Amino acid sequence: MLNIIWTGFFLLGFLAALWQWFSGQNPAVFNDVMASMFDMASLSVEIAIGLIGLMALWLGLFRIAEHSGLIGLIARAVTPLFTRLMPEVPAGHPAMGSITMNLAANMLGLDNAATPMGLKAMQDLQSLNPDKETASDAQILFLVLNTSAVTLLPVTIFLYRAQQGSPEPAIVFLPILMATCASTLAGLLAVAWIQKIRLRDPVLLAWFGGFAVLMALFLSWIVSLPPAQLSDRSALIGNLLLLSTVCLFLISGIQRKLDCYSVFIDGAKEGFEVAVRLIPFLLAMLVAIGVFRASGCLDLLLSAIRWLVSALQMDTGFVDALPTAFMKPLSGSGARAMLLETMATHGVDSFAARTAATIQGSTETTFYVLAVYFGSVGIRKTRHAIGCGLFADFAGITAAILASYWFFG
Repeated sequence: MLNIIWTGFFLLGFLAALWQWFSGQNPAVFNDVMASMFDMASLSVEIAIGLIGLMALWLGLFRIAEHSGLIGLIARAVTPLFTRLMPEVPAGHPAMGSITMNLAANMLGLDNAATPMGLKAMQDLQSLNPDKETASDAQILFLVLNTSAVTLLPVTIFLYRAQQGSPEPAIVFLPILMATCASTLAGLLAVAWIQKIRLRDPVLLAWFGGFAVLMALFLSWIVSLPPAQLSDRSALIGNLLLLSTVCLFLISGIQRKLDCYSVFIDGAKEGFEVAVRLIPFLLAMLVAIGVFRASGCLDLLLSAIRWLVSALQMDTGFVDALPTAFMKPLSGSGARAMLLETMATHGVDSFAARTAATIQGSTETTFYVLAVYFGSVGIRKTRHAIGCGLFADFAGITAAILASYWFFG
């Protein structure tokens, strides 16, 4: 499936560029496409290089946590949950600990920590994978949970809105939370249906119920905060938890009388190797996305949807937010640019801008996550990972639009 999508980006981009050129809408479209290809090729290397430091830092810290037994302790704590969701992962395997750390970082919006933790988890899962080029069931579930991860603290979106002059930057918090929960639920259900995971298992229901209670308590506390304090408190909580995690790793190492410095250095050495392995996979995906975007395919699709919605005599207010929705699965920076453009064009607190902000927080960048996570371990055959990830994206974006109409329409 990945091969079809990848080649499709190029072929559809070429056809769209031909249309733009023949119709006179953009005589320089081929220049734009080639410039985008070269820019994306450079960007793929820049991203990989930028990850070296983060990967080295967190792999070094994870090595301390592993040697101290902390990761094993976390793994044993979540064994009842993950042995049912990922039955191929043995009870107490280190992968369970790294998966838990990654999902927690994602929920708190700690992107700088979540990616290295996720790559470590993918490496742990790859050690159990009998076919090193084909994604296992556990790896697919983990990837889909990452592309649709619940985000409790979408701090960056609050900051964008504040920078654009919104008096209530956190007003989109509840719609985002609803949309991201819908995305995660859809992704989990899709994978569970394909992999025949029994979600009605009493243990799973107990875990999900406990998570729902914690979410409700967290939500009630968040809602009680003054809107002006929400962004600052979110950033404070995230940074405090992140630093506390680092200290916890070090304290656990000291208690086990480890040479934390030497262990850290040994783990950090892997960061460079992992980042370099990512370059071909990032290059392939980002260049294809660059062609698709620069060719005008998204503009043509947006025009077609606007015409269809108008023909059906439906409200077209959400259509101006769709550029963010179209870019979100493809490119995080592209979706961010579309969000800021919508804010600048329609006003930061317009319906379109609020909807775009909700969409931005509803899900992750599926193709980027796939390229990074699977690329780090050399997986080429993705099986149903893309389909489930895109289904989760669709559910999250749809929920974001509906929630925006509910709150702001």
